[in-house]
Amino acid sequence: MPLPDFLAGQAFAFMLLLCRAGAALMSAPGWGEQDLPQTVRLGFALAFTLLLLPALAALLPPPPESVGAAAGLIAVETGAGLLLGTAARLFALALPVAGQIIALSLGISNAIVFDPILAGQGGVLSRLFGLLAAVLVFATDLWLLPLAAIAGSYRLLPAGLAFPAGDAAQLITQAVAGGFVLAIQLSAPFILAALLFNGALGLLARLVPQLQVFFVALPIQVLGGLVLLALLVGGIAAAWVGAARAALTAMLPTG
Repeated sequence: MPLPDFLAGQAFAFMLLLCRAGAALMSAPGWGEQDLPQTVRLGFALAFTLLLLPALAALLPPPPESVGAAAGLIAVETGAGLLLGTAARLFALALPVAGQIIALSLGISNAIVFDPILAGQGGVLSRLFGLLAAVLVFATDLWLLPLAAIAGSYRLLPAGLAFPAGDAAQLITQAVAGGFVLAIQLSAPFILAALLFNGALGLLARLVPQLQVFFVALPIQVLGGLVLLALLVGGIAAAWVGAARAALTAMLPTG
């Protein structure tokens, strides 16, 4: 093969790999955090693509003859990468969503800050749990699983095939449902405590109507909730890591 044709083929293969790997990493948990500088994320995406190129170059289609066909390939590869990263991100959002539910149960949901993960205003606990999720990804071996999923995705969705819209919708739906169920499970002790506490307050308000229940209960609710959070945060983190590992491992190709 002439050298210009070989270089053109390698450049096109690198671009296709970068479209899928870059899109997945920019939206995956840990690697896609907005707190990381964009140059760091882009540099890692380029380095990871270079590592994948020798192993996956044979699985990639040759450069097409027309610009339209090349644009179609790029669009499909970018969509495949976004699908992988978004599915993992939606499940990882269970921890900050659980933080928002806990904040509501504690009565501190009005304490809000800007949350770049949710791209808007969020509770302080939601932001704290979002940062905790990023720390847990890199403190454990979870950061390896998105990389393995990207490399193995070419066995399930080879480059050059049509984008599987039906399977993509099913995957996103399962990720949203699984993430929400996990968020409810992680915050279940606080939901139960809030139900019992507010039920007791309602009974107290009926028994002693002249008592200003709100002013008496709010400090107890906040302080008791923070003490409960301090006792359970380790278990919440461990439960999230186990569930996230299972969900990310399920995305890996088998066989």
